[in-house]
Amino acid sequence: MAKITKEAALAYHSEGRPGKIEVVPTKPYQTQTDLSLAYSPGVAEPCLEIQKDQQNAYKYTDKGNLVAVISNGTAVLGLGDIGALSGKPVMEGKGLLFKIYGGIDVFDIEVNEKDPDKFIEAVKAIAPTFGGINLEDIKAPECFEIERRLKEELDIPVMHDDQHGTAIISAAGLLNALTVAGKNIEDVKIVVNGAGAAAISCTKLYVALGAKHSNIVMLDSKGVITDNRPNLTEQKREFATTRRDVHTLEEAIKGADVFLGLSKGNILTQDMVRSMAANPIVFALANPVPEITYEDAMAARPDVLMSTGRSDYPNQINNVIGFPYIFRGALDTAASAINEEMKLAAVRAIADLAKKPVPDVVNKIYHVNNFVFGRDYFIPKPVDPRLITDVSMAVAKAAIASGVARKTITDWDEYAAHLKRIIGQESKLTQQFYETARRNPQRVVFAEGAHPTMLKAAVEALNEGICHPILLGNDERIAKLAAELELSLDGIEVINLRHDREATRRERFAKILAEKRCREGFSFEEANDKMFERNYFGMMMVETGEADAFITGTYTKYSNTIKVAKEVVGIRPGFNHFGTMHILNSKKGTLFIADTLINRRPNTETLIDVARLSEHAVKFFNRTPVMAMISYSNFGSDKDGSPADVHEAVRILQEEDPNRAIDGEMQLNFALDRSLRDRKYPFTRLNGKDVNTLIFPNLSSANSTSKLIQYMAHDVEVIGPIQMGLNKPIHFTDFETSVRDVVTITAIAVIDAIVEKEKCANCNK
Repeated sequence: MAKITKEAALAYHSEGRPGKIEVVPTKPYQTQTDLSLAYSPGVAEPCLEIQKDQQNAYKYTDKGNLVAVISNGTAVLGLGDIGALSGKPVMEGKGLLFKIYGGIDVFDIEVNEKDPDKFIEAVKAIAPTFGGINLEDIKAPECFEIERRLKEELDIPVMHDDQHGTAIISAAGLLNALTVAGKNIEDVKIVVNGAGAAAISCTKLYVALGAKHSNIVMLDSKGVITDNRPNLTEQKREFATTRRDVHTLEEAIKGADVFLGLSKGNILTQDMVRSMAANPIVFALANPVPEITYEDAMAARPDVLMSTGRSDYPNQINNVIGFPYIFRGALDTAASAINEEMKLAAVRAIADLAKKPVPDVVNKIYHVNNFVFGRDYFIPKPVDPRLITDVSMAVAKAAIASGVARKTITDWDEYAAHLKRIIGQESKLTQQFYETARRNPQRVVFAEGAHPTMLKAAVEALNEGICHPILLGNDERIAKLAAELELSLDGIEVINLRHDREATRRERFAKILAEKRCREGFSFEEANDKMFERNYFGMMMVETGEADAFITGTYTKYSNTIKVAKEVVGIRPGFNHFGTMHILNSKKGTLFIADTLINRRPNTETLIDVARLSEHAVKFFNRTPVMAMISYSNFGSDKDGSPADVHEAVRILQEEDPNRAIDGEMQLNFALDRSLRDRKYPFTRLNGKDVNTLIFPNLSSANSTSKLIQYMAHDVEVIGPIQMGLNKPIHFTDFETSVRDVVTITAIAVIDAIVEKEKCANCNK
């Protein structure tokens, strides 16, 4: 973990626009009509509908996706009572986490009031604005009474995350740590050091999961909390022990199975850890300095199962694993509360998730080959994209089952898809690809079977149900890699194309290729040699019908792959070139960009082919193509070089089909800004139309534009490259492609194969 300096922290919060959050409009506001609808007079109509039925606020406003993060600043992180306004950066930060992980909007509310009664009244007065309330950084014991009363007196979800968030994540971690240790929660002896809000809430949840009061010893700053101690708070009294033989942490921890620390740093010694039972579980959650360092705990006991609140050590207890998704599930069911059933559902969903294979994106972020459930990984990582579906859905189901939901979810598959779209995991377009492919999965050959990305993608594609994978490569090497990555090869065919047992097939493929290209200098011997190469062999499988689609590119240079594709499967009749397209999905819509990979310096003829292929491709994705051919000039203003080539291509394409929605050459801003284009150049065929397809004058401009957009806008989904113009479904990736990207390309290749088969079937009728 990088060292955070004072200077860096202050610069982060102050540079550019101060703070970390902003309000962003969600409706059009460019025209007078837009503004009249947004405010006066149009805004009166939803106001009247809400007056008729208060629940309509969920329909016409952001209430159903809006949470208040509220604090009085009396217990801010480890800083203590620093005041409401001083705690605002923390509340903004909490809002940021709500948004990026759960897609939830937040107003941070800092209330300058320490009196619990007055604070409660202030929160109640503003509660109608929100769909839920997250109480934050309020000191104990006042926080208990504040939360209890607000839960009783409000009809929206209220949760004090410092209590319950920590409790939920640590409880999930405890269940899994106990599984690794081979222990039962009913039997273990638990020592809790700390008696604040988080410690009390954690312990209550452990009891709800099966821990016995008689096996729990809790300590505060005065030592072991016993039932004969005077002046105990209600919360401490619940966990006061009847034991009289323990007074200090050193005495209490002897023979204990679990240590939970929510106190202060460096109070748990190595000798104390050594005195614990076999396979001890140590949750040292004081921040930023834990009760014992990870290094000291591991040095003391190699069998220790260790968690901290820090991101630079394994098994971080991080509230962000819970609260965005708990509120997500509560908001999506319009729940009136977050109850115990919903909390327990979150605990079990988080615990179960850690036992599942970890997505490649998580491994890459943490620079490891593979996280595997066990001593060093029993809590999901905060970046795991499955948290929003697994936890939110579990909470939503619990809300419905326990009777606090005012909205029922019936289509859980659609809800899961909706959740993925919220944080940009998948767009509707991507989901359509997967759904279409699942209906008719095809045989897909993956060229580089021994590459971790390709192997993981093949396994994931099989699990998604979108194809029947075939891996090319050394079978022993692939099996070894699969074992290292803990991946099952069940249901996946592996072909060692260079093995002697494939000699007959290589010769058959060579004969077919030599006959097909005999007038291009191909001999049988040369063709047979080429069959030892992955791309030749795999493409021949598709060419001969032994497979339906082919994915390559993780290792291979594009120039070589292009050459092989032309030789083996050839270019579609009616075209002299093929190309590739990238799809860019953003909140502003979907853009199709070509040619991003194949044709480096296209002339007029090439541009015509690329435009026609793009037109077909956009229709393939069920869109109506509206195409702009891009240059640095507009409509003949520059007569030389590439603008002239583009201009001529447009002329021919328009003559070829007078109804084709294509125009140019034009600069990119005119292509994308309809009002600017229509005002300046009203004569274009694109008048009144929004462009969705951009044809660039060369490979450099197309490729660079797609990369730039991807880099500048983190919320843009990039799909591609998508092959256009080959006779068979041959599709490409590159060495930077993620596992999920390969799976998406696989889905597109499957759809391509389905369409190809339908064409052939129609031709034979």
